[in-house]
Amino acid sequence: MDIARQLDINPSTCFNILRTLAAEDMVEFNAMSKRYSAGLGLARLVEQFVTQGQKIQLAKPLLESFAAKVRVTVTLWRRIGNDRIVIVSSAACPTDVRIDMSEGQRLPIMMGASGRLFASQLDLESESSREIFEKIRRACPADEVEVSFNASQSALTRFANNIIHQNVAEEGLHISVRALLDGRTARASTNKTDDDALRRVAEQAAASARWQPRNPDLLPMPGKQTYQPVERFCEQTAAFAPEARAEAVKKVVARAEKNKLTAAGIYSTGVQTETLLNSRGLIATHRQTKAEFSVTYLNGGSGWAKGNFTSVQQLPVEELAESACRKALDNHDPKELPPGRYTVILEPAAVLDLVGFLFYDFAATAVLDQRSCFTNQIGKQVFGENISISDDAYHPLQAGSAWDGEGIPRRQVQLVEKGVLKNLVYARHTARKMKAEPTGHGFLLPNEWGEAPMNLVFAGGSSSLEEMIRTTERGILVTRLWYIREVDPYQKILTGMTRDGTFSVEGGQVRRAIRNLRFNQSIKEMLKQVELLGPAVRATGEESFEMVVPPMRIANFRFTEVTKY
Repeated sequence: MDIARQLDINPSTCFNILRTLAAEDMVEFNAMSKRYSAGLGLARLVEQFVTQGQKIQLAKPLLESFAAKVRVTVTLWRRIGNDRIVIVSSAACPTDVRIDMSEGQRLPIMMGASGRLFASQLDLESESSREIFEKIRRACPADEVEVSFNASQSALTRFANNIIHQNVAEEGLHISVRALLDGRTARASTNKTDDDALRRVAEQAAASARWQPRNPDLLPMPGKQTYQPVERFCEQTAAFAPEARAEAVKKVVARAEKNKLTAAGIYSTGVQTETLLNSRGLIATHRQTKAEFSVTYLNGGSGWAKGNFTSVQQLPVEELAESACRKALDNHDPKELPPGRYTVILEPAAVLDLVGFLFYDFAATAVLDQRSCFTNQIGKQVFGENISISDDAYHPLQAGSAWDGEGIPRRQVQLVEKGVLKNLVYARHTARKMKAEPTGHGFLLPNEWGEAPMNLVFAGGSSSLEEMIRTTERGILVTRLWYIREVDPYQKILTGMTRDGTFSVEGGQVRRAIRNLRFNQSIKEMLKQVELLGPAVRATGEESFEMVVPPMRIANFRFTEVTKY
């Protein structure tokens, strides 16, 4: 080889170097002439140094100043393609013991926190994901190929004992490949984007598929789809700094100290990008932000509140803190009420964590397998006439994408109307079995669950929480529930306990804190006994994912045991 001879290096070493340069687009290989020539990447590299050099020099004093201030080595990185990052400038820590990293040093993009930050910010709507997809598709010996990308960036501020004790940030990229081969399918995953990793995951998906039995219900992958747009990305939330979270927590703690309470909780923000592509031309992308706040105030008793939205502008941190603080102050010297059936007023978080156990019962697969409490009940009255439930991914208080695990557009489905079970949700293969239309609720294949409604919306009413209390002669007000377990899946009997603010209501007023109670209650029975509904809100709990539900006043709710606290 002429190049190896002129450079006086081993031919195999020379070949590996040239192959790397070709992958970086620095040289081009002509398969006909078997010769290498300068590539466009080399021209782009020269252009970048000419146009970016001055910017890098301007940044150098800032890096040196910051390195001196915080006494750590500071590096400035640039991404090269989808799988490499390079140091373009650095400033060493002014101490005897330090980390030195040389300019020009390259690393795989998933190596270290800096690389993972770049990976999480890959624009999966652009050519980046398509380039990665094409590499996987070419390397995967299968009839059809699907690739799912999930890039995430999250940050969390945690506080306890009235101080912030933890601030963490995490970035990541998850790539999942599904191969469909001769009536078989399987999936393999990676968090790396270099060519070798993409080749390995593609080959693993195909190899795993060959070991699977043929699935007579397996369908070809869907082709290109059209999606209704949903806007769930907030620039302010994506850029929300730890200082801003700390400032909000400072006010929460100040409220605790003013009232001689102890505060604990979290404030987190994040960005998630999902992209799904397949070899039949399907491309689906969704990007959204998330902001979540939870606080517990303690003073012998406790008070709790939590919120979760797609925007920090929607997240009422001070309102949540005020509510939790008030409950903690009221929740002292609890009295004991005997177990029995009571009128109960459930705040939205308590409603959520109960009705959340119903979500999979609306899945066609669960009904087909006779695992659902709604088996053979379509068209029948299952709840009271004031209960209507839909699954609506486009509701303004919902989150998530407009497509399911196979890329099928999500439909708005009226599940229950005036207490009558009207519809189920269907994945493609379940719909074919049951002679129905797919509704866009399937999970990534292969899976054993089939589908489920992930954007449940309960229709609300006009009664405020205050009105429910004012019109209750004797009852119990419940903030939230925990440690909920299913006792009977067909009657939907659940057991669990109240916590963080349980109060007796007498003569239309909240009278006193009471000891927490254990309940054994059928949710199907409960939703036949709802007396009043409040406006539906986006609720967040600890036992279920977020839904849109109202507060409820319910007759004859069954408490079976008093706890010791």
